[in-house]
Amino acid sequence: MNSLWAGMIIIGIVYGAFNGTIPDITNAALDSAKEAVMLCITMLGVMSFWSGLMEIATKAGIIETVSKKFSPVIHFLFPDIPKGHKANQYITTNFIANILGLGWAATPAGLNAMSALSDLEEERRAKGKSAVKPQVASKEMCTFLILNISSLQLIPVNIISYRSQYGSADPTLVVGAGIVATFVSTAVAVLFCKAVKHLH
Repeated sequence: MNSLWAGMIIIGIVYGAFNGTIPDITNAALDSAKEAVMLCITMLGVMSFWSGLMEIATKAGIIETVSKKFSPVIHFLFPDIPKGHKANQYITTNFIANILGLGWAATPAGLNAMSALSDLEEERRAKGKSAVKPQVASKEMCTFLILNISSLQLIPVNIISYRSQYGSADPTLVVGAGIVATFVSTAVAVLFCKAVKHLH
């Protein structure tokens, strides 16, 4: 990707030099830099707000309560994770954040979930119950990653923020399409994970 972007930039500059549009390229670069800073400020506000809400929900015990409600779903998706294991709560928190479109809030929970799954695999390895080699992702890790990437979203906060930043007349117009698209991607991810597990 680095080579691709570097090549595109060089081609653009060379093309501008031959066509006498270097001043336009310079102006476009400066305008884009200013726009990028403004977008970052907007997204920082949105990120802080929603991440704060997730932290409040965690401190208030809401996440723990929802985790218990989600336990049948988590057990269906990850049948080999023991009940009560810390990975279950991290996975649930990650899923909730993704469903709400809070990719930033989902990242810390996702990292914690991966760490907990790694610890679980170490425990199995110590007991001789795991054939997974160190530094190799377990089945639960792969399943979690696939489901995290498919990311069912009911409220695509990121896209709504981008559309609002760029002057969309109706930033929330994409909600319906987003729900359908992410529902399909998540359903396919679940079917794929179950099919692979069945084959193994």
